[in-house]
Amino acid sequence: MRMAVKPVPSSRVGAGVIRRRSFVAAAPSVLLGASTLSACSQASDPGSYESVAARIRRADVAVGVEGAAIGQELPRELVSELVRFATLAPSSHNTQCWKFAQQGLGITILPDLSRRCPAVDPDDHHVFVTLGCAVENLAHAALAHGLHAEARFDATRNAIHVALAPTPAQASPLFQAIAARQCTRGDYDGKALSSEELKLLERAATSNGVRMLLLTDRPAMERVLDFVIQGNTAQMADPAFVKELRTWIRFNGAEAVRTGDGLYSAASGNPAIPTWIGDLAFRWVFTPKGENEKYVRQIRNSAGIAVFVGEVADKAHWVEVGRAYERFALQATALGIRNAFLNQPVEVAAVRSPFAAALGLTGQRPDLVVRFGRGPSLPPSLRRPVESVMA
Repeated sequence: MRMAVKPVPSSRVGAGVIRRRSFVAAAPSVLLGASTLSACSQASDPGSYESVAARIRRADVAVGVEGAAIGQELPRELVSELVRFATLAPSSHNTQCWKFAQQGLGITILPDLSRRCPAVDPDDHHVFVTLGCAVENLAHAALAHGLHAEARFDATRNAIHVALAPTPAQASPLFQAIAARQCTRGDYDGKALSSEELKLLERAATSNGVRMLLLTDRPAMERVLDFVIQGNTAQMADPAFVKELRTWIRFNGAEAVRTGDGLYSAASGNPAIPTWIGDLAFRWVFTPKGENEKYVRQIRNSAGIAVFVGEVADKAHWVEVGRAYERFALQATALGIRNAFLNQPVEVAAVRSPFAAALGLTGQRPDLVVRFGRGPSLPPSLRRPVESVMA
């Protein structure tokens, strides 16, 4: 569905914030020389960031057990592979706020609230969207292994049970895109997508209980930018938000490999630097003006913005929003299209309502805001080992 938003008062683009998801964007030249001090090792080292990322993001169907051959319980190696693909889903700050439990011929996905972000996500909205993304990956990986996945939200446990049953194996294009999918926080080329590409993205995001607004006209995108700046300004004036964001930033490959999570600076197109330099940069170097100018440039060099909206603001629908977004992101990846979140307008309650009104969403809550377009890939984010996410 394509629509234009109603005009809203413009805010000062120059008043601004440290970039929230990746403060290291637009790093001043003073840090470029520091990249030579990076703790990243070379790809030939099996413990290097590159080697670890390659192992985590293997794209092949590595387990030779198909659905028709299983008995009353899923083989352990098959469970491990399905969970590995599921964990390649995105999560806020790359917190990976999930747990997986095998139950006979099914897998249950539960929230790991020890990894929640109360400042940016006080009602756990992003947690359950994240679980939905993981469910979608799991379903495509299961099909590639000869298993049909049927997901059901269990409100008593706040969990999703995925029942699996034998079916002919099919490695769909969306499955093949799982390992390459990333939230690409760099610049795009500013070129419009074809009408056929937009139709494919719309079709992928189609879901019962969720709709997607596809904004490709420039005035509508400019008005979304206004809300992005408003939300960012509010968040970065909140010390709790800034402190929480800092805890999830990984300034170099060694730090990212050690934790297996968080926002790696190079994954946003910036130099990997020693942690102590990163701490100084986080506190002193990055200016509100520079970060707001970055948002202006990146929205203007995007092909469009997608807004995902659940029919009801509850956990079950948040899971469905995650599934719809993940299909969108996988289809985009299969087409060579990048995407990244711009969730500030939906994360700040004071901004969310005016933003919803501008979109014509009377009485509804916009769930996700995503920019998309073509551009270069960036280093992929890491994931924790499968054994660490099993309940």
